[in-house]
Amino acid sequence: MKLLIQKGTVIDPAGGLSGKLDILVENGRIACIGSHLDEPMAMTIDADGLVVCPGLIDMHVHLRDPGLTYKEDIITGTAAAAHGGFTSIACMANTKPVADNPETIRYIIEKAEKEGSGVQVWPVGAVTVGEQGKEMTDFKALKEAGAVALSDDGVPIMNANIMRDALMRSGRRNMTILCHEEDIDMVKNYAVHEGRVSRQLGIHGRPAIAEEIMIMRDAMLAEETGQPVHICHISTKKGVDIVRRYKKKGVKITCETCPQYFTITHEQVLLQGTMARVNPPLRPTADVKGILEGVKDGTIDCIVTDHAPHSAEEKAKDLESAPSGMVGLETSLAITLTQLYHTGELTLEEIIRKMTINPAKLLHLKKGTLGLGADADITIFDPYEEWIIDPQQFKSKGRNTPFGGMKVRGKVHYTIVGGKIIYSVEE
Repeated sequence: MKLLIQKGTVIDPAGGLSGKLDILVENGRIACIGSHLDEPMAMTIDADGLVVCPGLIDMHVHLRDPGLTYKEDIITGTAAAAHGGFTSIACMANTKPVADNPETIRYIIEKAEKEGSGVQVWPVGAVTVGEQGKEMTDFKALKEAGAVALSDDGVPIMNANIMRDALMRSGRRNMTILCHEEDIDMVKNYAVHEGRVSRQLGIHGRPAIAEEIMIMRDAMLAEETGQPVHICHISTKKGVDIVRRYKKKGVKITCETCPQYFTITHEQVLLQGTMARVNPPLRPTADVKGILEGVKDGTIDCIVTDHAPHSAEEKAKDLESAPSGMVGLETSLAITLTQLYHTGELTLEEIIRKMTINPAKLLHLKKGTLGLGADADITIFDPYEEWIIDPQQFKSKGRNTPFGGMKVRGKVHYTIVGGKIIYSVEE
């Protein structure tokens, strides 16, 4: 099958492409990029006025499958991803059973291939058995089964010796460890940031220092071992400062953040209750500004969703009892464009870099580029189109978002994987 994408504004940070060009796809790969291409036998997409970029990659998603499929499953999760412009997603290991064994890794891959929307699913294997932080998993077996990285996300690895050994072992397998950075004893199961809002509500909070201590520990371990470490969903200004400092020293440390951390503050908890409960928690304005600075200066490498669906019944509980997390696959690009591009904070190229080639490199995927011969994973979007976020229209089972009713600018029109259109705005 041949596909010809015409007159789009092509932006490929990995290949240095930026301009109005045509793209010809043959047999699922990029066959030609140029001006005024003509292929009579090809299906055509008129991308005039639209941005054409490498398929978006989200390296931090919770698909809840196996075992927690009342929240989400691979079918609905990949449909949500396609709707949001993502062609590849990496799913975390905190399923039931935990993805700490080759069988579960293979189950995820096989189900995605057979029943998914066409979005490619890349499992992340657990660092420790059952995410208990005591015994390391078989990294070699997980990688051979298809795991692309390692993480106990949702449960910080508190034992520094386990973490140190894990870094050394993962380095031998060329697998990056993705770290959830919160000191368990300090945050317990508290619902919000420790500060003015928690005091107003009369409840315990999660202090920023709980995240920063763990970031510092793992930055030091990365320096000492010489192995790479990746900081998940960074949310504090001082956390960004630590990563920035260690990057300047040449330490192999990278980090990600999510749209909520550069868009809204902990004040949203007073307005939206459990919909604004997330781990790590929403922070004060100073931290939001610090995250923005980290995104702008390149300290923060990737923008991810930490897509974390929960049932309506779970989120209907009181603030201290409800689970933490919000969905994001269907809103991430639009919120990012609204908050960063349309405010002049970042260029389209900078945003696309953080959502394509950077996560691809961290996960060692041959993705994130429109180079000749590359897989034809492509996202086409209108950066200016306005729409209102309506959770009831989500493809995801999860409706738990604090962004419902928000007017945003930026709409996905096509999601293409291996040259096949898996989502069209016209559907």
